[in-house]
Amino acid sequence: MGIRIDVAVDCPVNDEVERVLGLAEAVGEPVTVTFRWEGREPEHAVLVPAATLALWEHWAPAFPYRPPAPTRERAHPEQFGPFTLFRRRTGWRTAVARDGVVVAELLPPDEAHWLREQARDVRQGYMDPKQKAAFEEFLARQESLDPE
Repeated sequence: MGIRIDVAVDCPVNDEVERVLGLAEAVGEPVTVTFRWEGREPEHAVLVPAATLALWEHWAPAFPYRPPAPTRERAHPEQFGPFTLFRRRTGWRTAVARDGVVVAELLPPDEAHWLREQARDVRQGYMDPKQKAAFEEFLARQESLDPE
């Protein structure tokens, strides 16, 4: 079971975004972020550390998600302290780099959830039967995270 972290960034400025990016990198777990840009609707994303995303993508099949058509204009990289955000021309992802190395990616919440679930399910399929039965028993004993 992982750590669940939700953060909101109001009128993003360098130090706020830098703190959120540093938090995700430090805990090594996905962080749900709500960006409240001035004059725009709030933007929700999940900041996934690069190593976690690589693991999810290794185990999960391709995401059945159709990205929007490529945009004609390139988005300029945005600098937040030592981090640079590179929004992709296709799809919804934004790569987060520090010193030229991608350390995390911002994904839409539905894609992040789907990838996490698929990776978990496929990975469990590779367990030996005894280990899989023990794991299913363990999961059945866990309390729901949903308070309802």
